[in-house]
Amino acid sequence: MSDPVCEIFETLRQCDSSRSELLQQLADYYRGAELPMELFEARKMIVRDSLGLPLLSSEDEPPRSEAIERQLETGLLEACRESGEMLIRAGRVFEGWTYLRPTGDNELIRDLIAEVEITEDNYDEMQRVLLHEGVDVGRGFQAVLDHQGTCNSITLFDQAIAQRSKTDRRAAGERLLEYFYNELTTLVRADIEARDAAPGDDESLYDMLASRPWVMKDGGYHLDTTHLSSTVRIASTLTDPKQLRKAWELTQYGRQLHHQFQYPGEEPFVDFYPAYAAFYSILLGENVDAGLRLFERKAINVDTQEHGTGAIETYIDLLDRVGRPLQAIEFAIAHVPDDVPSQTIVPLLIEIAGRAARSGDVSAYEKIMDFCADKQDALGFAVAKHAAMET
Repeated sequence: MSDPVCEIFETLRQCDSSRSELLQQLADYYRGAELPMELFEARKMIVRDSLGLPLLSSEDEPPRSEAIERQLETGLLEACRESGEMLIRAGRVFEGWTYLRPTGDNELIRDLIAEVEITEDNYDEMQRVLLHEGVDVGRGFQAVLDHQGTCNSITLFDQAIAQRSKTDRRAAGERLLEYFYNELTTLVRADIEARDAAPGDDESLYDMLASRPWVMKDGGYHLDTTHLSSTVRIASTLTDPKQLRKAWELTQYGRQLHHQFQYPGEEPFVDFYPAYAAFYSILLGENVDAGLRLFERKAINVDTQEHGTGAIETYIDLLDRVGRPLQAIEFAIAHVPDDVPSQTIVPLLIEIAGRAARSGDVSAYEKIMDFCADKQDALGFAVAKHAAMET
């Protein structure tokens, strides 16, 4: 059998037709041998040759025209794409990511990595790309839950995800909620089966507890109670009604814990489980007006110097999420403390106003413009005016 390594040298030696054919033969060899890094270098040479540039770049290259730069960049990105795909399919995930990152094709990257199984051997590499590089935060966070458990996952969320985008927080939050809810429900079901008739298959966590108050009577618990409170808190950004219902059920479990396990939260959730129960009920469309009045009182009365603006932010968020965006903007303008720079709140107001505009009400932009004028924020005023002109 012939040696492919020897063959390529003979092929290249005999290639006298054209320089471009020579380079193409080299690229075809690396492609067939599945050598992605070498393939990238060969394709880079092809691009440079086609543009009349030296095959190897040097520090003292003369300036190139804008058109040449664009063609060079396009060719290199195509080379990056092929080599990156090859690397990921070979299981070299982080190396593949570094090649694919310049392409900006996050959907392609996500689809390719979705085909790679997470194992003990590649766990750290997959976490680096999925979670820390933000390729698929939900899947990365699920892997942490599966490999390291609830405690480490919650710590990771608070340290690395809490300050990221709402999309990333939701992706991780829904994984944590489902994981914790299912684990707790399984344990409660097993506890009941050990002491009484087995619950029905269709009984939820809340159903089991509501019809069997004795389950929590002696002050016991089934999972770490700090993990319970963290899950309830982290789930607050979720929007799916089924998930919101599960979060509400967790608050009902928490309310039956012995008082020593019902830890206080931060405003407006100092009375932790009752407050979060009201919060999730509002989002589920239950007792909306009464619940909103509760959070409105908190937003107005909580001392922002002592407790920060969490109560105000929560009430604004609730108003927006229950379909009252104009009211949310009016409250924000009226109650955000004077020492809060307008630049920190205008982006949120513009986002809320956009939802109001999609419902046919563009008056919110005028309110934001008036607010910015009062704060002497010309940039914010221009953003609001620009948005109003687009509607």
